Amino acid sequence: MKRALIVIDVQNEYFEGGALPITYPPNSFEHIKTAIAEAQKEGVMIVFVQHTSLKEDAKSFAKGSASWEFHDEIKAINPDLYIEKNHASSFVGTDLNYRLRNLGVDTVAIIGYMTQNCSDATARDASQLGYNVEFLSDANGTLAFKNEAGEVSAKELHRAFLVAQAFGFSRVLTLNEWIPLLSKENSCH
Repeated sequence: MKRALIVIDVQNEYFEGGALPITYPPNSFEHIKTAIAEAQKEGVMIVFVQHTSLKEDAKSFAKGSASWEFHDEIKAINPDLYIEKNHASSFVGTDLNYRLRNLGVDTVAIIGYMTQNCSDATARDASQLGYNVEFLSDANGTLAFKNEAGEVSAKELHRAFLVAQAFGFSRVLTLNEWIPLLSKENSCH
């Protein structure tokens, strides 16, 4: 088993001052940083994914804007692989699948933002592409939504997508359940 940790869209847009501040689970950012640190200790490949909007009038994720940048604590980390994406899934319109396959990766762990959008889409596509998928429940996050279809709390939205992931796409794990799975023989390096 060769594992990669895919860190999705940990960009300023999702923090204080951004348009989409993540609220649930409350410690998701701390868990993301811990997952990265634990993976690095074990030599697991780290993939940073950054979302860029292609809309000319983009209010969110406009390339080069402060909200598009990675959070400062993430920027300080050197990933093994960097992917810029323009769609929800990290696999659509990128060479991520090609690069992971060439490195012999067969298992991906998904962390980042948002649970029901880019994290979910990436995990679903990874599953469809034949990867073993680990979805870290407390190292992904979201916020409450209200639109013409209705209203949902961040907690309920997060929980519903974890249930859907566990139903057919991913092995849903907490950070503490995932860390013991990391070992030298499971790494890419």
